[in-house]
Amino acid sequence: MNQLFRVVLLLLFATVALSLSNAVTAQSLPFDLPVPYNTVARYDSSVPTPEEVIGHRIGSRHTTPSQVVAYFRAVANASDRVVLEVHGQTYEGRPLIHAVITSADNHRRLDAIRRDNLRLVEDPSGVSDEQLQNMPAVFYAGYSIHGNEATGTEAAVLFLYHLAAGRDSELDDALNNTVILLDPMFNPDGRDRFVDWVNRWRGAVATTDPQDLEHNEPWPGGRTNHYFFDLNRDWLPAQQQESRGRLELFHQWKPQLLTDHHEMGGNSTFFFQPGVPSRTNPNTPAINQQLTEQIGTYHAAALNSYGALYYSKQSFDDFYYGKGSTYPDINGSIGILFEQASSRALQTETNNGVLTYAFGVRNHFAASLSSLQALQDMRVALLKNQRDFYRSETKFADDQPIDGYVIETAAAPHRAAILLDIFRRHRIQAYVLASHFEAGNEKFEAGDAVYVPLKQTQGRLAKAILETSRTFTDSLFYDVSTWTLPLAMDLRYAEVPKRKAPSVGKQVVPEDVRKATSGVNGRARYAYLIQWGPYDLPAMLYRLLDKGVRLQLMTEPVTVQADGHRVDLDRGAVVVPVAQLDVPVDSVHAMVRRLADEYAIKVMSVETGATLDGPFLGSGSARQIARPEVAIVAGSRQSSSMVGEAWQLLSERLRMPVSLLDVDGLSSDNLSRYNVIVVAGSGADGKPIAEWVRSGGTLITMGSGTGWAMDNGLAGLKRRPFQMDSVLAGVSYADLGDTRGAQSLGGSIVRGDVDNTHPVAYGVGTVLPLFQQGTVVYDAPEEPGAAVVTVSDHPEWSGYFSPLHRELLPGTMAIASFRSGRGSVITFAGDPNFRQFWYGTSRLFVNAVFLGSTL
Repeated sequence: MNQLFRVVLLLLFATVALSLSNAVTAQSLPFDLPVPYNTVARYDSSVPTPEEVIGHRIGSRHTTPSQVVAYFRAVANASDRVVLEVHGQTYEGRPLIHAVITSADNHRRLDAIRRDNLRLVEDPSGVSDEQLQNMPAVFYAGYSIHGNEATGTEAAVLFLYHLAAGRDSELDDALNNTVILLDPMFNPDGRDRFVDWVNRWRGAVATTDPQDLEHNEPWPGGRTNHYFFDLNRDWLPAQQQESRGRLELFHQWKPQLLTDHHEMGGNSTFFFQPGVPSRTNPNTPAINQQLTEQIGTYHAAALNSYGALYYSKQSFDDFYYGKGSTYPDINGSIGILFEQASSRALQTETNNGVLTYAFGVRNHFAASLSSLQALQDMRVALLKNQRDFYRSETKFADDQPIDGYVIETAAAPHRAAILLDIFRRHRIQAYVLASHFEAGNEKFEAGDAVYVPLKQTQGRLAKAILETSRTFTDSLFYDVSTWTLPLAMDLRYAEVPKRKAPSVGKQVVPEDVRKATSGVNGRARYAYLIQWGPYDLPAMLYRLLDKGVRLQLMTEPVTVQADGHRVDLDRGAVVVPVAQLDVPVDSVHAMVRRLADEYAIKVMSVETGATLDGPFLGSGSARQIARPEVAIVAGSRQSSSMVGEAWQLLSERLRMPVSLLDVDGLSSDNLSRYNVIVVAGSGADGKPIAEWVRSGGTLITMGSGTGWAMDNGLAGLKRRPFQMDSVLAGVSYADLGDTRGAQSLGGSIVRGDVDNTHPVAYGVGTVLPLFQQGTVVYDAPEEPGAAVVTVSDHPEWSGYFSPLHRELLPGTMAIASFRSGRGSVITFAGDPNFRQFWYGTSRLFVNAVFLGSTL
């Protein structure tokens, strides 16, 4: 009896222990709102919950970037489904992380899966329909590229937990058939700026008051990265280091599906693509939008499961390939944009009631689940879509009216190398021209140009980057209507007619192009001469100026004897005298040689200050170049993007110190320590700046800063009115919004006529591509010599123009300069440094910084 009792007791203890074990293991999703879509049987307690690592439940507080990284690291240590990797670093030093999530078996053969997946792109004809049946698909899930659209990252944390801890046969199948690249923070620096603000200004009880500080982050906000750059416009130009790391990851894997989680105005609901059908880029195959719509049915099902409001097709678009939801479309993938109504704060008042942070997190989490489910069910179709996209590249190229493009490199090797580096990041191939070639009226010499054929793996993307566009199916654009990169770089290029492809040599190396014509032709006895023009020349000159080397600028053309040859130099030749007051001769020689090699600059040595033609090097035509001491006005009412672009250009590329001055403190700042001040907005006290200019400073204004300069009597300009009355007359109420929208100018390319005798335009030709945004324009100044660049009489180069734009733009001011006392004011009507890839006009901004003192 006692023996039997002991056996029963042991069985009872075992049953209780098993029940307790199951109770611990079968924990629920650690989130306060129900998500009744694609639930799992249980969650494994060996995988830590977010709260166990970061100290709060997701949705109850804004999670910092460091907490996100800590949680991803903890889960990777606990789960054989997760590997944590770093694909880059932000400008503030934060890691750009992603988790690779798949089954343990797939992890053991992960590189083989990746290589097989790349065959869809690199060898599509070698992948059969039968092979597709057994291939895992790749899913790139990306979140919160705008740092203050923060709920996406919170959803990414929940999604990681679900994938790592969930135990369910359907989830097992999904992980066996999918490799997930989970990128929780596209923009950690912006998120940190935003999260620090909202967490700092929230009390023990969160308020819904939209006037509360938590709800109103200060300038520049957390949307952008360290340099105030909108990273969701940089997938194509790839000028930010966050974008470069992300692109490398994208092309290492070539995902079939990429999701991009955003937020929008708080009075909205939830949006998922497709966007407006008529606003899809014509280079995107129709099947892409059909698959996007089919995937949308899964999102609808997920949101229906708990009654969330949503919509599709009625806003946003798939036109500009520089966005995260559109770039995949031109790479054989499907890109999906999600937009969640934003609470920004922990909770806020909206037209639909109180919107909580957790509510937004739930919608993004549900959309993550529905995306995975769609990929699981449509896996073969999405693999086939990518394979067939690249299989059809040859037919796509054959159907085009041209064979490719020839781009000159020798005339502007630095800017050409920048363009070729962009090609390299997108896997676009370009080849050195092997013989003389003519296309239309353009002539190109062997070795001085490259050929980009459309018949290549990335032919569609090459076309999208290089083409000019003048006809559109819609007159409304969510972003820019054109982005032709050779025009942005101000490079001469031409279309190659059908069956006229040139003979070519090896695939081009960007660094070889950059250094093709650089070097010093000997040790100078009198001076070194450098023709103004190479993009990186100002960076070299700043290094010399910073070491105390005096530099002179020739404002008239000269002819000199150099290395036994007669050399003609245009206006803007820089003179580096060997004999310096404070720098030893040997140091001058060493610095010039070292810096010429580092910056790939062509330097000529001369034996005398006497010229063969033109003024002597020591004449009154030589102006001293002062070392720029630059301040940029920052803060409220300033364009954060223009401030950031100028700051990044000067700080990162030219390696110059830059001071950011608070717009509201200018009257008390000591402006005399600066010789250049940049203003890109309104609201600044004009009196101290006007006095500073008259004392010899150079004021540079951009965008609305130019209107501010005009209003403060610093620039002799007059606004040209933009009248829409005739267009709106008789338009119905229902059509009024679209009619107005068709008159906006989101971004087009116009021709500019250049006075290149002006120092601000040294190194530039007589025609310059300009990026035109908006309809605030100015008449060309009447003051003689003030107009540096004027919009041409026939301005349309590429992009959308309404009839009103065609009337408005001709003859307007693009760049002008005015004298004021001993100083000068240089005005840019628009943004010369647009998105950091408009190198053709950003060099005029740099010219203004360096040469404004010579006017």
